[in-house]
Amino acid sequence: MAFLALVQAALAEALRSKIEGRPVISGSDDLIHYLKAQMAHLDTEQIRVLFLDVRNHLICDEIMARGSVAEAPIYPREILKRAIVLNASAIILTHNHPSGDATPSRDDILATKRLKKSGDELGITLHDHVILSSSGWSSLKELGYV
Repeated sequence: MAFLALVQAALAEALRSKIEGRPVISGSDDLIHYLKAQMAHLDTEQIRVLFLDVRNHLICDEIMARGSVAEAPIYPREILKRAIVLNASAIILTHNHPSGDATPSRDDILATKRLKKSGDELGITLHDHVILSSSGWSSLKELGYV
């Protein structure tokens, strides 16, 4: 188990290095590979946010919440507060679905719309909300919700 954890950490770091220092575009292959390595196979939901600067370079990637097998809280206030502290101009929200189905739920869509509206008021762009699972991923931007 320790060896597998070490291998997973090394893979995640290698994939992270591919997205650092250059613009992070939602839906890009490097970004999706990085996110899948980080969270697609978790057995509970995890909310992560990629905070980006004005050139869309990664400032940091933070876990903002952990949940159960079926849900995790998305708190726009906390996400945007952290974005302000980091001086981020844009964010990419992401979370996993342990069920294996990356289809957004009604709550996922509503939370995304709330976060986008609040971010727009503060000048913080929500580029996308990416949902990952063991069988694939979906982009709320591509689905027309962002």
